[in-house]
Amino acid sequence: MSDELAYLAARAARGLMSRRAFMGRAAAVGATAAMADTLLGTAARAAGPKNGGTLKMGLGGGESTNSLDPALDASQVPFMYMGTMGNTLVTVSPTGEAVGELATGWESTPDAVTWTFKIRKGVEFHNGKTMTPDDVLKTIQRHSDKKSKSGAFGILQSIKEMKVDGDNFVVTLKSANADLPYLMADYHLVIQPNGGLDKPDAGIFTGAYKLKSFEPGVRIEMEKFKNYWDPNVGHFDTVVMLVINDSTARNAALQSGQVDMVNSVEPRVADLLKRAPHVTVDASAGRGFYCFNMFCNTAPFDNNDLRMALKLAIDREELVKKILAGYGSVGNDTPINKSYPMFEPMPQRSYDPEKAKFHFKKSGYSGDILLRTADAAFSGAVDATSLFQQSAKKAGINITIKREPNDGYWSSVWNKEPFSASYWGGRPTQDQMFSTAYLSTSDWNDTRFKNPKFDKLVLDARGELDKAKRKEMYHEANMLLRDEGGLINPMFNNFINAYRSDRVAGWHDNPNQDMMNGKAAVLCWQA
Repeated sequence: MSDELAYLAARAARGLMSRRAFMGRAAAVGATAAMADTLLGTAARAAGPKNGGTLKMGLGGGESTNSLDPALDASQVPFMYMGTMGNTLVTVSPTGEAVGELATGWESTPDAVTWTFKIRKGVEFHNGKTMTPDDVLKTIQRHSDKKSKSGAFGILQSIKEMKVDGDNFVVTLKSANADLPYLMADYHLVIQPNGGLDKPDAGIFTGAYKLKSFEPGVRIEMEKFKNYWDPNVGHFDTVVMLVINDSTARNAALQSGQVDMVNSVEPRVADLLKRAPHVTVDASAGRGFYCFNMFCNTAPFDNNDLRMALKLAIDREELVKKILAGYGSVGNDTPINKSYPMFEPMPQRSYDPEKAKFHFKKSGYSGDILLRTADAAFSGAVDATSLFQQSAKKAGINITIKREPNDGYWSSVWNKEPFSASYWGGRPTQDQMFSTAYLSTSDWNDTRFKNPKFDKLVLDARGELDKAKRKEMYHEANMLLRDEGGLINPMFNNFINAYRSDRVAGWHDNPNQDMMNGKAAVLCWQA
């Protein structure tokens, strides 16, 4: 039976037999719908990409405040449409290597201070203008300017000077950094005409799809860019991203066929969703984490005993079990886990109501603590906040929960309020994660952790070419962050996405970020 079905699946994948006819034949010989779907999906991948059709994506993590300025990206939907319409100099492969995108290669001086990126020729912007190394220079210059409010501002502060040298973009650093190519893969650093200095939200990029319509928080429609420099990707004629922040509605849209692909599947329903006809659920473990942020410079969180009390008052194992349903791992109040190549294990912090009670009393604070949350913060955030409230109560700590509107959460609550639920997708390297969110100079320092010793360790580690010494420095920095920082990180999440196998082919795991590192629409094709 399997040989015959495999043969028929191959014919169906090549358009020589209709899908309906194949499914009918499969049922006639006793194959289940799930088995037939698997065979057809395998055959589709083997047959190679098919061009044409429309991909409809149902996405959580969008708001009416979303912008077409890459500098302002702060949630999942902008991350997704920027990855679909734009390119960075460098990208990160599923196995963690830095690979060229708009840069065809790079090299550095032996001291890793001066880096030269060779810029790809023949790349066209969506407005017909040819991309030049000067566009690259202006883009990085804009994001290096504090006025841009760029999420990449922190990681670019190590740059001393930049210039164009023929077909090359040359960067000279204040001190050595062996990870610089990874920094150029930051998703904010999408290359724009003249760096976006003229109109940063013009929506003109170099990606496989160009903008057709933009309704922030509602719908983004893109069409295939026929002059895209890489003919091997960008197979759909049209990509439509529908913002569906409610996870139940998102899953229902997938099951009913209103959309072909969804992100942020709630772990508690992932196994149930797998049983739906033609639905494939994919879970990739990586560097993303669900967390709660305290401002270290704002009362009462400016007291480390209070911060420690709250870190000890959360039951991590319970959250991994009830919120992640096993689709993740226990966190340890740092953003770094074993997915990072230079990670050094640390003693695991665990739920301890008695120690939490001790530190809370020592802090001298006795009032209630206000914690803001919303479904938009992360999948299951409201439930996770309630569990935190319950576990803290056993330590004598009263947490008052304020549920905020989903729309505007990332612009009005995150990095604005002193205690809130949050989410990070992680970064390719420890330096990039630390530099983006925990250096004193970072605009995205969402815990207001400002520690000179930590800053020095991170900056010195950049220039340390001895990997063993560099690892030791990162470990010390990580311990400082864990014990003195404002991050409560109870759990690292898997990226759980789902798609209809009768409509989508070409999916592959990518642990870097959600939705194949934001490139699902670019890399997949019609089944």
